Amino acid sequence: MNFLAHLFLTQSNQDIMLGNYLADFLKNQHLQVLSPPVVKGIMLHRKMDSYTDQHPLVLQGARRLYEKHHKYAPVLMDIYYDYLLTQNWSTYANVPLTDFVELVYAILQKHMHKFPSPVDERTAYLIQHNWLMSYTTLEGLASTFERMKYRVSKPILLDDGISSLKEHYEALNEEFNQFFPEMMDWVRQEMGSIAIKIEQDLL
Repeated sequence: MNFLAHLFLTQSNQDIMLGNYLADFLKNQHLQVLSPPVVKGIMLHRKMDSYTDQHPLVLQGARRLYEKHHKYAPVLMDIYYDYLLTQNWSTYANVPLTDFVELVYAILQKHMHKFPSPVDERTAYLIQHNWLMSYTTLEGLASTFERMKYRVSKPILLDDGISSLKEHYEALNEEFNQFFPEMMDWVRQEMGSIAIKIEQDLL
């Protein structure tokens, strides 16, 4: 899963959601300057990635992509799942997607001054270009794939990412809607455990 799904799944705790957002940008040496709840969000992000990458339904979807996209099949799956979340948003969310995205941007802007460079700059760019809403359209996904090509060793393997999504859409969407409720339940349990740990630390 990519930004949108991670933020959505941890929205019930702002500090954990911030950590979830920062996790892909920061290395372990940065963690010592962050608050314990934000660090717990970073650790949860990593556990969420591991849970997702090993889930049989996600692996099943990725196998369809390996012939054309090889090692980037899981990368495409992360982006696809954010797109599929937007397509099924009303099934899982109680507020419109635009309202949720505006709330996330407000939270990020409120805390952005505490982000290390260049995370603050990347966050400002993300908000300015409304990346989270870009996952709602195929054109937005295509732009995401083009940006990613500058950061990977074999950008040609990201070609036809939209065609692959269209080709396998029905199967991927069905798998997503089986996987995501399981993921939501798993994250609730994890966040419950984190909340208990935070309370114990305060005693």
